[in-house]
Amino acid sequence: METTGILYVEAEAFVKSLETFSVKEVGSLRWFTQHEYIQKLNMQAVLDASVMHDETVKELLVSFGKIPVLIHELILIEVWKHKVFTILCQLQDFNPKNSFQLYMVIYHESTVINLLQTILFHKDSCEAAGDSLVDLVDYCHRKLTLLASKDTRGDATSCNKHENVSSIEELKELSASLEFGISLAAVSVLCHITGHTNNLSVMNRMLCTHNMPCVLVQLIVSCPWSCQRQGEVLKYIDGSWQKIPDEDYFKMTKLDGQVWISLYNLLLNEESLRMFDFNSFNRDQLSKLRTFLTDVLIDQMPILVELQRFLTHLACTEPAPPKKQLLLELIPKIWMHIVETHSGKWKAIAKYQAKETFNPSESDLAQLAKRLGQIYNWDVMENFHQEKTKCGSCGKEASKRCSRCQTEWYCHRKCQVQHWPKHKKACQLMERSTTS
Repeated sequence: METTGILYVEAEAFVKSLETFSVKEVGSLRWFTQHEYIQKLNMQAVLDASVMHDETVKELLVSFGKIPVLIHELILIEVWKHKVFTILCQLQDFNPKNSFQLYMVIYHESTVINLLQTILFHKDSCEAAGDSLVDLVDYCHRKLTLLASKDTRGDATSCNKHENVSSIEELKELSASLEFGISLAAVSVLCHITGHTNNLSVMNRMLCTHNMPCVLVQLIVSCPWSCQRQGEVLKYIDGSWQKIPDEDYFKMTKLDGQVWISLYNLLLNEESLRMFDFNSFNRDQLSKLRTFLTDVLIDQMPILVELQRFLTHLACTEPAPPKKQLLLELIPKIWMHIVETHSGKWKAIAKYQAKETFNPSESDLAQLAKRLGQIYNWDVMENFHQEKTKCGSCGKEASKRCSRCQTEWYCHRKCQVQHWPKHKKACQLMERSTTS
């Protein structure tokens, strides 16, 4: 591996140690140790992929059969956020002195989906996911449905943080803002699945259970990664909202391409044509795509001419209903198992975590800050982190970093001074951890 990353023996040890946790264990010391491992593996996987290096992390995850564990971890945090974090936010006596741990738990879902997005580019990774691929399809469907039906963009141009808001309110805002990026990563993950899987149960889940083609059509129509502000067109590219010049207005983004490729894979597949029900509703929805299949778009992605022909033929004919066939369908187990196991215990878990997990002592906080400094090697992260740094106070593009902790960015001295009352505690902990 590259000298800026982790060693092979370290990566192997990290992968071999990956395990599944219960909801109650989320945020615990053991869980946090695993978070460290997954974050380091994620950083290394991105570094390897960006320089076309041997993708050792992917190979190790496949060899040791740990991809289902990552999928479990992904869904576990999704459930925790919906079932436990919402209760934590409502507890009147819960006011944590520091939100480090809660922040890392909320951010963990983003870390795992980014790692899966990187490794599932390869077919053997999809195959190694086994039956848990059905659970991942369900997860992607939940995220894409949210993306298509609700404005999850957040503020595309600025992050106007209010003063004197509680740490819980800040965490709720963080969770909401991360949801958009997570949902976009799910678009990429689904694209990889449609291109690699031949599993009939997975195909049936996407086509018949979730009607994924129609969900993708809605994404094309709504295009949530594009918006307008004061007459300017903004598109979400490489992790940030960017102003698009007039001459690039019709230029396809990576996200556009992934949705079109997913549609291509789902509709122009021999098995799909036998399984999907081209009823009047589905045909009407698919016909909306013809408006978007312009010559400019097809010039950028020539394979879409086949999809265009298919849709033209579909508009002139009425396909026979799908043939009934005996299919041993896989049922997603992870979400169901987590929810059923903890049913009726969510409030008790929230109260336990408020008292025991997210109420660390000063020494525990210092130790936690030290571990955070070891996880996030800022110099290494900047080598592959494409998103422009944002001011911790106003959210604008920033170029100045806090000289003490090196973790927070600002656009001007004024913003740094305004943000200091909130940043002071975290800054002192991080500085203490690096000097101890």
